Amino acid sequence: MSALPHIPVMLDEVIEALAPQPGDLIVDATFGAGGYTRRLLDAGATVHAFDRDPDAVEAGMRWPETREQPPRLVLHPRRFSEMVESLAEAGVSSAQGVVMDIGVSSMQLDQAQRGFGFSVDGPLDMRMSQQGPSAADFLNEAGEGEIADVLYRYGEERQSRRIARAIVAARPLTTTGAFAAVVRKALGHKPGQPKDPATRSFQAVRIHVNGELDELVEALGAAEVLLAPGGRLAVVSFHSLEDRIVKNFLRAASQSGPGGSRHLPELAPRAAATFAKPSPAIRPGEAEIARNPRARSSTLRWAERTGAPARTPAERIAA
Repeated sequence: MSALPHIPVMLDEVIEALAPQPGDLIVDATFGAGGYTRRLLDAGATVHAFDRDPDAVEAGMRWPETREQPPRLVLHPRRFSEMVESLAEAGVSSAQGVVMDIGVSSMQLDQAQRGFGFSVDGPLDMRMSQQGPSAADFLNEAGEGEIADVLYRYGEERQSRRIARAIVAARPLTTTGAFAAVVRKALGHKPGQPKDPATRSFQAVRIHVNGELDELVEALGAAEVLLAPGGRLAVVSFHSLEDRIVKNFLRAASQSGPGGSRHLPELAPRAAATFAKPSPAIRPGEAEIARNPRARSSTLRWAERTGAPARTPAERIAA
C-alpha cells in the first residue's frame, strides 16, 4: 500500500499546516487510503489513524509501520468522534496534531458496490461502516416529509418536496441508478446539462445515513480535548455545510468572532481561547485541480491549540 491508488487533497498544504516533527504523535481522523498518514510517517511522526470503514482498516493493517516495535502506525476501527476514548484505551492522552478529511473517500466513490455514487449503477447502500440502516432502508421506509427535510437540510435542495414525492411514488428503490433517475425526472433534467441534479440528493442521503455532520461536531470537540498546547488541527472539507461547522467552531474557540457592543453587551464572560486565530480558508491551486478534479470544492482551515483548558460540551454549544 505504499503506492497510493488515490490522490490526497491539498497534501502539501495540510503537511505544512501540521508541521510534523520526528517523534510527534499525530491523529489522522479519516485514514481512507492513507495519503496524509504516509507523509506524516515519512516525517518521523507516529500516527494513530481512525476509519469506520473496515476495508480501509484492513488495507492499513498491511502497512509495515503497524508491525514496528513500538508500532508507528496504529489503526482504530472506530468513528472519529470517539477518538478521545479510543486513544485513552491505547494509553494516549494528547497529540501534537489532528487532521480530518471530511466526507466520502475516493475509494468509496469509485466502488459501485458501496453505493455512494451514480456514475456506475450499484446497490443503494452509502454506509461508511457497512453496518446499520442503508440508504435504501431510509428512502423506502421514511415518510415523505422526513425525506424532503433531509434533502433540503443536507443537500440544500430547493425542490426537496417534489423529489421526495417522486421517491415515495417510485418505491421500492434498490439501486443508485434508479434513485438518480427518479431525481432527474422530478427535476426535468436533460442529458448533457453541466451538473447532474442528483448530486445534491445523493450528498444529502449519504450525510443522513452516516450522521456525518453530528460526527464532525463531536470530532472537533474531541480534537480540542486531545491537542497539546502548540498542537495543530487541520480540517479539509468539501461543501458549505461542513466548512461552516469548521469555521464557526474555530471562530468560537479562538474568540475571533464578533463580541458584544455598547448596544448589545455580552451576557457572560467568554472562556479563554482554546485555539489561536485560525488560518483563512485555503483552497487548491489550478494545477492540483487539473490533476485531481475532486479537489475543486475543497477548503482547508487550520489552527494552533493554546494552553487554555478545553471547553466543556456545554461551553462549546453556548459559543
